[in-house]
Amino acid sequence: MSDKNISDAVDYLYTHGQKYAQAKANLTYVEEYRKTLKSMLMKQAMADGAKSAVVAEMEAYADAKYKQHLEDLKTAVAEAEGFRWGLVSAQARIDVWRSQEASNRSFDRTVA
Repeated sequence: MSDKNISDAVDYLYTHGQKYAQAKANLTYVEEYRKTLKSMLMKQAMADGAKSAVVAEMEAYADAKYKQHLEDLKTAVAEAEGFRWGLVSAQARIDVWRSQEASNRSFDRTVA
């Protein structure tokens, strides 16, 4: 593994760490907003004549806004996980490089 590859991995950690943090914040927001959206849609269903909370909940889950929100949640998860696994991969490359360097130093001492 070249020094450039290691440098690229370190740069990736530096530049994408903040992007992951933002993606994770967005994911948390979308997950939490789902509850608010469901509540608002249920409230609207009750105002429109739903006879029970169960019926209002069914109406909320069937609403196009809720379905769109699930798509947004899917997108947020994919983005956050993409950044997370990129960071894990970069860290793994650095760890492999460290192990190789330690092995090389050990080999150099036994040969000398």
